[in-house]
Order: sequence, then structure tokens, then C-alpha cells
Amino acid sequence: MSFLLHPEAIGFVGVTLLLIAFFLNLFRLLTAKSSAYLTLNLVGAGLACASSYLIDFLPFVLLEGTWATVAGVALARKLRPIARG
Repeated sequence: MSFLLHPEAIGFVGVTLLLIAFFLNLFRLLTAKSSAYLTLNLVGAGLACASSYLIDFLPFVLLEGTWATVAGVALARKLRPIARG
């Protein structure tokens, strides 16, 4: 199996993206409502969820899957054009 397809490598990349988002927000370089922050959370949590699934660790599948879903919904709402009527 290629290293990039290894569950630990996938999880490492996912958690790294989550931590980058956290630190950028903490140091006020990204706001929690910015598209970049939400994208980092969506991709990071999605990768961490996939990694957890591959190693059959269901508590983190639930945690990261929920995190990814919430970030995805927030990003979709942000990017969706506002209907004016």
C-alpha cells in the first residue's frame, strides 16, 4: 500500500489541516466565517473521518464526520447566492 493511501498518513494530513485552521483563527489571520477556514475544516475533518473509518475507530468517525458536515453546511450557506425577492 502506498504511504499516501495509508490511514495514518490520511489522518495526519487531515489533522494538520484542522490545526492550521485553528492556529490561523487563533492568531486572527482567518475568521471562523471565512471560506478558507471552513474549507480547511471541511477537508481536514473529512480526511480525519476517512482515516478513522479505515482503522475502524467509530467514535472518531462520528466526531470527524459531524465536524465535516457542519463545516460543509456552513460553507455551502456562505457560497450560496442569496435569493432576493
